[in-house]
Amino acid sequence: MRYDFYAYMDRMKYIKRWQLMRSVREENIMEHSQSVAMLAHALVSIHNEVYGGHADVLKTVLYATYHEISEVMTGDLPTPIKYYNRSIHGAYKELEKSACETIVGTLPKELQSSIAPFVLADEESVEYKLVKAADRLAAYIKCLEELRSGNGEFSKAKKSIEKDLHSRKMPEVEYFFEHFIPSFSLTLDDLEGF
Repeated sequence: MRYDFYAYMDRMKYIKRWQLMRSVREENIMEHSQSVAMLAHALVSIHNEVYGGHADVLKTVLYATYHEISEVMTGDLPTPIKYYNRSIHGAYKELEKSACETIVGTLPKELQSSIAPFVLADEESVEYKLVKAADRLAAYIKCLEELRSGNGEFSKAKKSIEKDLHSRKMPEVEYFFEHFIPSFSLTLDDLEGF
């Protein structure tokens, strides 16, 4: 019997992000998901260690790992289109859920109960909210990278994403902005202190 789940996961490297914008460096959803997983780990660590939370670290990181998997079937729909109105957003959420369910169905039955809960995340959970914030942080960091490379096309996106992140009123995000975001504007020589 053939199972396609991990072949689908591997195809994430072919799905490009930021399709409507000129990018100095292209980004795919596989590398984006790794970035979001790392940032989600940072946010859940801040949530638990700095603010005394009790979020599940493994769940948070696994939600992040799988958060874009539906796009191997749907492609990456640009954010302005996805959120253009409630009708489009609702229809797209249903399409994403259907794609996730289809992909989970490509696992052996005995593995589905171990993996499906992370692919089909609990959207009301604190872990999911941390992943959504990490997803936006990854987009913000991408904007900083593009702007640092002289690509002014990302200036409006940077402002919009920064406003969205601060509007979430999440202390974990504010902590990350205060302590980590300034380093993303440094060169390697600056980071190493040369």
